[in-house]
Amino acid sequence: MSFASVSWAHVAPIVLLLISNVFMTFAWYGHLKFTDKPLWLVVMASWGIAFIEYCFAVPANRVGHAAYSAAELKTMQEVITLLVFAAFSVLYLKEALTWNHAIGFAFIALGAFFVFKGPIG
Repeated sequence: MSFASVSWAHVAPIVLLLISNVFMTFAWYGHLKFTDKPLWLVVMASWGIAFIEYCFAVPANRVGHAAYSAAELKTMQEVITLLVFAAFSVLYLKEALTWNHAIGFAFIALGAFFVFKGPIG
């Protein structure tokens, strides 16, 4: 695919899924820094954040399906999720990523390669 053939349907899902995953990562894991808050409160806060996430994820998939298959969109979402989570884990939670994490993420990236490569044979 040449740069000239890149359309909004190719770029929008990447941008929207990046934004979506930032919100979802905070919805799922942001409360880990607030263990003194009641569980019901963090569930409600997470639910509100997840609503915002859906406002980006659903359009990402709707627009993106014009350029990508559903399997490609799901793969893209998973890879973006791992990248966002890795950054979140290090920067927000102050947790170290280990070689085990890197190897596991590399295997997932290899899987993504095959999804986007197309049929073998």
